Amino acid sequence: MNDQNVSAPGPDQPITRTLISPERFGQIDPFPVRMLEESGVECVFNPHGRLLNETDMKELITGCDSIIGGAEPISAAVMDCAPELRFISRCSVGLDSVDLLVARQRGIPVSYVAGANAVAVTELTVGHVLSLIRGVKESDTSLRGGTWVRVMGRSLDELTVGIIGVGRIGKLVAGHLAAFGAKIIANDLVPDEAIGEELGIEWIEKERLFREADVVCLHVPVTPLTRNVVSREALATMKPDAVLINTARGGLIDEGALAEALRSGRLGGAALDVFEREPYEGELTQIENCILTCHMGASSRSSRLRMEIQAAENLLCFLKGEPVPLLVPDSEYDLQALTAQ
Repeated sequence: MNDQNVSAPGPDQPITRTLISPERFGQIDPFPVRMLEESGVECVFNPHGRLLNETDMKELITGCDSIIGGAEPISAAVMDCAPELRFISRCSVGLDSVDLLVARQRGIPVSYVAGANAVAVTELTVGHVLSLIRGVKESDTSLRGGTWVRVMGRSLDELTVGIIGVGRIGKLVAGHLAAFGAKIIANDLVPDEAIGEELGIEWIEKERLFREADVVCLHVPVTPLTRNVVSREALATMKPDAVLINTARGGLIDEGALAEALRSGRLGGAALDVFEREPYEGELTQIENCILTCHMGASSRSSRLRMEIQAAENLLCFLKGEPVPLLVPDSEYDLQALTAQ
């Protein structure tokens, strides 16, 4: 769905009522809300102060002709409750919570904020890597329990980092960790030879990456090729002191197999920011050598504000009949169609 396929609302059917479903939209800075309201857009806000479920969305979207959405489900059932819905502006990069195929069937353009959160997600990833290899959580736990123990950790200049998915975020992660002296090995469907040469990346198959890496970072979407890419079998091939980091998407790791590997000492540690089901309440919460965060990779003030401004700008461009700068590309629709098969 490119710019040519997007029809402006026209003077006879202006966008007047927008559901803003992310719970903290406009709290860091009211500017994105002001942008919308000064353009005549009536904003309907999330009143619950939490991630909305499908039932919430169906209730709140009634009477709205557009939406600025985050991780909340925008399913066919939700769209059914808003027959006048004509534009979906995603205040995020991931698209798995939107039924893109139904949106395309109904002629509803979808935009997103590609790249707005790349720095923030990279920072959290690097923070998790450093915390795991230096035993930060272990030392904190022992100290709070009354035991003074200096944990003997490892430095990045003695480690091999394996990165699966070298897109916007994967490239930044590779650059930061290479600057610490880590050897970088990576797997990507379309290797970027230029960045590979710049950072000294060795491009290898996933099976070898799992065997050789001391640190494995995931930076891919969930597709038929990547779902449970960290399987029970993959975990069994990893080094016993290796650590695993996922700040990309839930569904990339077999969480039950990971819990078993951590409990048995078959894996050194893990850090997860995303989960198959969120909010997460699973067995990894009971495992000490696993750092868990609440899908907060993009949750830095500057990143969040950029995302909100871009989401508002995308909607306003559609409202004014101007080309929408960040429409979801056709490849994402095709990918979701493949995933649904």
